Amino acid sequence: MNGAASFLAPAAGDTRERNIHVVQGEYAVVDTPDAVLVTILGSCVAACMRDPIAGVGGMNHFLLPGDAGSANTSMKYGINSMELLINGLLQRGALRGRLEAKLFGGAKVVQNLSDIGAENGKFALKFLELEGIRCVGHSLGGDRARRIRYWPYTGRVSQLLLDSSHSELLKTERPKPAPAPAPDAGSIELF
Repeated sequence: MNGAASFLAPAAGDTRERNIHVVQGEYAVVDTPDAVLVTILGSCVAACMRDPIAGVGGMNHFLLPGDAGSANTSMKYGINSMELLINGLLQRGALRGRLEAKLFGGAKVVQNLSDIGAENGKFALKFLELEGIRCVGHSLGGDRARRIRYWPYTGRVSQLLLDSSHSELLKTERPKPAPAPAPDAGSIELF
């Protein structure tokens, strides 16, 4: 699921929640009360953003900060991921002046390596400040991964700190590999 996601409202009387998983390099925007955005974060950062009046919200999940001068448009960079999330919200009826955000992740889960998690967290806070988007809460840094559940319609967030016993759960943070190409059977090359 690259890009924004759209989901229909549940049938009358249906109170089930619809979990939508957001993995590295993805974002989702929803406008239904039953949607719950879920992600697992280590050094990555997720921005949970919403317009409480329009009833629209979303989440992204980026790996590296990136910068405004970068020619790379990959969703793994925060600069691109944040812009796409904001644009997705605006397209669904959000107003920029009403956006509020909560930030999560940025842990240093692997010792003896550079602290990219801290850089991701600093980037996200600075981005919100420069864009004039109110940060109403954050849980950044530390040395443990997190499982985040975000209800964009209400702004509620649940955070579960993970430890090494959750190693299988941490693997779900990674995007699924692309399918292998079909075998080359009688193909022709055109000039």
